[in-house]
Order: sequence, then C-alpha cells, then structure tokens
Amino acid sequence: MQWLRPLSHSGCQMFLLFYCLSVCQFPSWLVKMQSCGITLWLLLLLHVPGLDSATWNLFGKSSTEPTQEGEVRLVGGKHDSEGRVEVYHEGKWGTICDDGWDLAEAQVVCRQLKFPGVVSAVTGGTYGEGSGSIWLDDMDCKGTEKSLSSCSFKGWALTDCSHKEDAGVVCARGTDLTSDTAHFLDHSLGLSDDLGELFDRGDDCDFLITIQSPTGNRDGEGKLEVEERNICTHKLILSLYPHFNITNGSSNLSLEMSQACSPCVTSLIRYLYTRKIDVTISSAQCLHKLASKFGVKRLMQDTGRLFTVLLPEDPSFYTQVSLYQYSVQTGDLLLQENCLQYLAWNCEALINSPAWSDLSTDFLMALLARSDLVVPDEGLLLQALESWIIEKGDLTGTESQAALLGHIRFPMIPAEKLYDLQFTSELYRSHEKLYRVSMLRGFQFNALSFDTLRKHKSSESEEEHDYHPRIYTAEPWSVTINSTNKAPPRQAMQYDYNRRYNNYQPYYPTPEYAKSFTTPNHNSVIYQTKETNPISWSARVFKNQRECSRCISFPTASLSLQSSLRQNQTNSVHFSNRLLLTCEGRYVFHVQDFKNDMAQIPTNSSLALSYPCPEGQYDFRFVVRPEYI
Repeated sequence: MQWLRPLSHSGCQMFLLFYCLSVCQFPSWLVKMQSCGITLWLLLLLHVPGLDSATWNLFGKSSTEPTQEGEVRLVGGKHDSEGRVEVYHEGKWGTICDDGWDLAEAQVVCRQLKFPGVVSAVTGGTYGEGSGSIWLDDMDCKGTEKSLSSCSFKGWALTDCSHKEDAGVVCARGTDLTSDTAHFLDHSLGLSDDLGELFDRGDDCDFLITIQSPTGNRDGEGKLEVEERNICTHKLILSLYPHFNITNGSSNLSLEMSQACSPCVTSLIRYLYTRKIDVTISSAQCLHKLASKFGVKRLMQDTGRLFTVLLPEDPSFYTQVSLYQYSVQTGDLLLQENCLQYLAWNCEALINSPAWSDLSTDFLMALLARSDLVVPDEGLLLQALESWIIEKGDLTGTESQAALLGHIRFPMIPAEKLYDLQFTSELYRSHEKLYRVSMLRGFQFNALSFDTLRKHKSSESEEEHDYHPRIYTAEPWSVTINSTNKAPPRQAMQYDYNRRYNNYQPYYPTPEYAKSFTTPNHNSVIYQTKETNPISWSARVFKNQRECSRCISFPTASLSLQSSLRQNQTNSVHFSNRLLLTCEGRYVFHVQDFKNDMAQIPTNSSLALSYPCPEGQYDFRFVVRPEYI
C-alpha cells in the first residue's frame, strides 16, 4: 500500500468512504441517493471542522524523514504559503515573538520553505496563538540568510512575549514543480454547495429550530404577539458545535430573537453547512451575537473585523466606545483589542471628543495601562484624567480614582510641570499622598541616573512602567512629512551621464520627502546639558528605487541620527522610535517601529490593516522615543 502514503487526512477519508460503500450494509435512509448524488452521511465523512480541503505534498520529501533542528513550518493559514511561523528546536516546535519582525525575517522564512518570495510579514498572533515555547525573540535578519536560526536573536527561549505576539508570514506562491513546495488542491467548493442544497431542501432533517420573535403588537388580552418560524436541520451538523447542547434524545430547540435578527438565524445555520455567508454592516452585529452565543469562533472573529471599518467614521467616538463594550460582553478578544488599539492610537482626539466624559472606569483602566497611547505628552493625559474624575464626582470612589491616577507615568512629565501640579491640580489635596510620592519619583528620574534608580527597584516593580514612555508627539519629539505627490516643476529637469550613448540624458527627479529636526538626548534633566544637547535627526520617505537602492518595498521611511553620542550616553539610552501613519489628516491607522533606522510601510494589499486607508492618502509622522536601557 505504498501508494497511499502521500495522502493527507482527507485522502484517508476518501479511501475509507469507498471501502465502506463496498463492504458495509447501511439502512436505506443512510445510503439513499438524492438528486445531487450524495447523502448527508457521505458528505460529513469529507467535511471535518478545520479541514476544508486536501493538501497533498506532490513533490516534497517523504513525511517519514525526521524533522531537523532549525526547520520552520507555517501553521493556521488558509493556504500552505501563509501562517504562524514555528521553528523546531531541541525536539519541539515553538513560536517566534513579533518584536522586530518585518519583511527581512519573513523573506528568510519563505526562502527556507522554498517559496519564490515574500508578500508580507504578519504580527500580533494573526494566525492564532501557538502553544509551548516561544523559541525566538528580537529577530534581526539581513534577509539573505538561508535559515531563520542563522539570524541574530536574543537566544533560544529568551523572551518577554506572550503567544498573543506570535509572528507569521505570507509567502508568494510559485509554480516551480521541481521544488519542495506543497501544492494546494482545493475541492471544497463542490462539497460546500452540495451541503447547502441539502439544507435548502430539508431532506431527511431530524432536528427542528423554532424562532420566536415578538411582533410589537398586542392581542385582545394585551399580551405581546409572538411570531414563530421553524428551521429544519440535521442533528449531525449541529452536534459539531457543542454550544447548541445537542443530546441523543433532543429533537428541537427554541430561540427567542428580535424581529431584526430573526432572518440571520437561517443565514447562520446555512453557514454551518457551507462555511459561506453574506455579511453586511446592518447584519454584522446580529450574526456576531449568534456566532458568539453558539461558539462559531471563526465567524465571530471575521464579522468582528467588519466592525473595525466603522471605527474611523465617528468623530464623536461613541461608536468606538460602544463597540469596545460590546466586545467585552461577547468575549470577542480580537474585536476588543482592535477597538482599544484604535482608541490608544487616537487618544488625543478621544480626549477632545464628547465621549470622553462618558467612559467607564474599567475602560479607562484598560486604556491607561497601554504604552502605545499617542498623546502630545503625559501631562496632557493627567489633565484629561483629572477632568474626567472631577466631572464624575462621587460616582467614582476614592479607591477607583487612586487606581486610575496610578496609571499616570509621572516621571515622563517635564520637571517644571511636575512642580506646578501642587498649585494647579484640583485633585492634589484630595490625593496629596499619591501625588507627593509620584512627583518624588518624577524628580528622582530627572536628577539621578537610571543605574542609581535601578539599584533599589526590581524589574517586576509596579513602578517600573513609569520609566517607559508612551508615544509623545509634542514638539520637539516629532515631525510630519506630507505624502501628497506633486509633479516637479519644468525647471527641475536634470541630466544623468549615459555611458551607453556617450551623452547626458534628461530626467525629472522625484520630489524628495525629507526633513531635519533636533531633540534633546533624553527627556530627563540629567541628560540635558550643553555637551549632549541637542541631537540632530533626518526623517525621509523613499518612493522608488532611485532614491533608495537597499529598500525592499516602497514607500519606505527612514529616521536616522545625525549626531554622534558619547559612550556614557549610548550605554544608558537607546531610541525606540515610531512611525505614525495618519489617514487624510483624520486618524492614525498604523503605528510601526524602526529597524536599523528603516520602516517598511505596509499597504492595504500587502498587509490586512485593521483600519484601511486609501493608498497615498496618508501622512508620515516620525516620533523620537528615548528610553533608558
């Protein structure tokens, strides 16, 4: 039976199916052929949750060969060319943290798997969370290595990440039949259509779902009239989803549903058969609720992603806040993170919106705990929080107020503003001890080196996060370059010497997008001396190969230090700079770090951005973030 070895799990099901048909005796209801030529039982042999099609490695190595140290694989993708990256080490598969993960690392993975190229680097556990060890962190590849383990990294299993930060890739799919590439055969479409026809006909159904929806009218006795509607289904399909609580003896299920959501129940049940569904903005919330109720996780996550399209559309921020509250109620962690991330990146606009005063204490706790808050400075964040607490008055207790104020990073507030707090803060008297202790930490930060401060603090100290900056955009820490393309003036024509034709060839140079600016070496007073300040930066956006020959894709942003730092500075301070992409001047839709002074800017086509923006309609904001080492 050597010829059976290349078969995947689906291939084995096919073999068992034909074998059973030839030797087994089945009841007439089970082998009865419908007009579509296939029965429910036969379809289900081929339709296993999570396995929608067969993948045969037509030209790859034998599966009996042992896995080698340093091998990589992709897990959780729809195709064999995408997924969460896992690496084999010490006999176990483990994941990779997405810190520093970009196209150079993705290029190495795709080359190691013998794909012809890379489409995008994926971060944030997009392909699901792995389990076990996180083998690699802080990857630093040049893009030319033959294997991922050849790149620079912290060390095996040295990481501070969780599996929510598992890295992934999307590789280009090639047509080279001599390579080890796994060739994807997708025959699921016909199966899905057959199952859909089976549901539509209702043949041999053995389970009844009754939808009860109040009409809004009242009968002669004053009772609300309820409209009932039945859906005929198959118990075997529903039993694949434990949240339906299908038991051997059960034959029906009653659901109370609003008139607006009642039609969505049929769509959901049909989706369970076919894995296909039409979702509109108006039906998304009903489908999301139903998917959450019955544990249809993939549908819940995908409809939740549709909600993120709404996030930039409401300048009042009521929609964004209500979506976050809804995500908490339904337990949709992906939608919850998308909402929080958007609100963190657009925190300044949120503070100035009418929704700010209506935020809940729990929501503010979650928001203020984040380091990716984009605000002019920490002082403005404290001022906004104080205004919120004062407006709420007695509705928030003293303990809740203190817990919220504890999330403010007082050492990040400039020393002059720290000193003024005792005179300007309306909460200083009511929380005097908290303010005094926090202000003292701020003054210590400005007067002492971090080595001195660290001697008396553990890395797990609750105060440790106070010394890490958020993303502060106030002058002089940021500069903006507008991406609007302008045709060069006629007089801008230049000439390049062409050796082939032995003359000068005219060309119009591409407009250069560049700005220079200066910042202090650090935001603490101890480093702001004449010898160390200011330091100079050059911010640029490259649009084509002529401007940047080493760039992998375009546009690419560069933020480079133009000043030389002293040894004692480089030993104490490093720069964790950020690039903010702002859509049409309205909202921040992407935040990215710089690697070796460069940031590959994703596009809607190369990366599934949570909050898409029309290509070329965004501005680049460069933010300098000095941190203590």
